[in-house]
Amino acid sequence: MSEAKPTILKLGGSVITDKDGELAAKTEVINRIAEEIKRADMDNLVIVHGGGSFGHPTAQKYGIKDGLKEPSQKVGFSETHHVMTVLNGLIMDALVWHEIPSLSITPSTCIMTENGRIKYFDDTVLCSCMKMGFVPVLYGDAVLDEKLGFTVLSGDQLVAHLALKLKAQKIVVGVDTDGLYEADPKVNASAKPYLRLNLEQLKRVQAKISGAQTTDVTGGMAGKIAELIPAVEAGISVQIINATRNLRVLRGLTGERIEGTIIEKA
Repeated sequence: MSEAKPTILKLGGSVITDKDGELAAKTEVINRIAEEIKRADMDNLVIVHGGGSFGHPTAQKYGIKDGLKEPSQKVGFSETHHVMTVLNGLIMDALVWHEIPSLSITPSTCIMTENGRIKYFDDTVLCSCMKMGFVPVLYGDAVLDEKLGFTVLSGDQLVAHLALKLKAQKIVVGVDTDGLYEADPKVNASAKPYLRLNLEQLKRVQAKISGAQTTDVTGGMAGKIAELIPAVEAGISVQIINATRNLRVLRGLTGERIEGTIIEKA
């Protein structure tokens, strides 16, 4: 890898898919984000994307997160993984079209979990491709688990794990709101945004919203924050931005000031 510390870009499922649809990719948004990534011209970038209307409904239908309970779930595991490769293929289409040297890395072939937490990660290919100047593209996936048989590995857990493993300088989290809010801004129009948080404040926010109900099999916003805390503790800065808006991804990657939430240790 080059001298620059890596940046991890997370593209949430709600950004790249229509969560109310089924297998509904937002191809125009994906294409625009690929263009912004190209313009940012980053050294040492790693991309991780969520599942949205591809991974979540299938994983939920077959109870994949809770592990193997009956043989009929096996085809559900296969289907969950397969639809994620389809979504990943659409993102790879856009990246390659914009001449970004990127390489898809399939989590289920190099990661095993234990009770839902990453236990084993063979990062040989990941590190080799980064040394060569490729952009690795990973995603939330259905993975094998030593205790459960299989489970769902969230993109959020993957982001934090990669950030710590690769000693990243920052994480840019693309969501479909203007950062982190005290309440859901889609439900409560007067909800106030958090512009800047330190580690202690982040922990308080996480405790406050962890009781919120969600249909997201990977834990919604409370889950995202819980996963980010170890990275923030390690001194990695986090920026939560609205990736559905033009130029936000570009500006987030290049360090320009934009609307959103900045999280730092102190």
